[in-house]
Amino acid sequence: MARVNASAGHRLGQVVGDWFEEYMVLPLIERVGDALELFVDSRFVKRSVRPGKIVWADADGNEVDYDFVLELDGSTDARGIPVAFIESCWRRGARHSKDKARDDSGKLLPMRETYPTARFLGMVAGGDFTKPARDLVRSRDIELFYIPKGKIVQAFSEEGFTIDYPDTLPEREKAKIVRPLASTKFKREKQQRIRDRLIELVGKPSIDSFVQRVRSVLSALPQEIRLIVRHDSSPLRFESVQAASEYLAAPNLAMSDPTESYVYEITYTDGSEFERNVAELAALKQLHEEIAVLTKHMSRLGVINAS
Repeated sequence: MARVNASAGHRLGQVVGDWFEEYMVLPLIERVGDALELFVDSRFVKRSVRPGKIVWADADGNEVDYDFVLELDGSTDARGIPVAFIESCWRRGARHSKDKARDDSGKLLPMRETYPTARFLGMVAGGDFTKPARDLVRSRDIELFYIPKGKIVQAFSEEGFTIDYPDTLPEREKAKIVRPLASTKFKREKQQRIRDRLIELVGKPSIDSFVQRVRSVLSALPQEIRLIVRHDSSPLRFESVQAASEYLAAPNLAMSDPTESYVYEITYTDGSEFERNVAELAALKQLHEEIAVLTKHMSRLGVINAS
């Protein structure tokens, strides 16, 4: 019985979460993409360069899938330069909301360390996302757009749907709640009306503010760029502590067969910084080229929007 109860609760969370991602978050991110002339990648887009999930690799080669990625010069046929990674979530109850905040922010942070152009990391959270969860996200310098549970419950309720219930509710009552949402009664027109009403409840200024926050982060220009060349010698190996001690008593630290690596560092006008170690000059040039492309793009948009 416990498994069945969990299944009903999970099904409700899945239906509302899918609606939230497609009808509320997707249009919000698309508005950002339109304003900044960026390609919006999501599971609602078919791309020949990405037949499956939206997967990006971090600097260590670990691959993680994301809900939304904003790309510069991206298209359905070509992967662009990533400039923003955004996660979406719906929480009916407060339980585990801090775990969700920790997991999603943990997915996002490596992208900032991997891609110099990934200036914006964000989460759009709806429901009972507790203050400790929200504080955790913000403490990691991840932008949060939060829609309280009451507003979402009200928007659904005005269209005749219930999406909340006491945790002690019997399984048969949970099933009654889920059934209309999983049937033809939950028509596209109603889903759109729920979205429109939720936008009214949230307020256009709040949505405008989110778009401006993304623009502000991406518009910060490089204040200083530092290129560092490093030379590392082959290691000196000793079979014992005594042998190492004898060597260090009269060391000869001349480099033997050194290898070259590079460090790319940026300080932006908003005070943020990026640092990446690369082994090859070609990788160093690629990092800089991507920064140059983003800087040119945002500078051009600044001229357009000011005119």
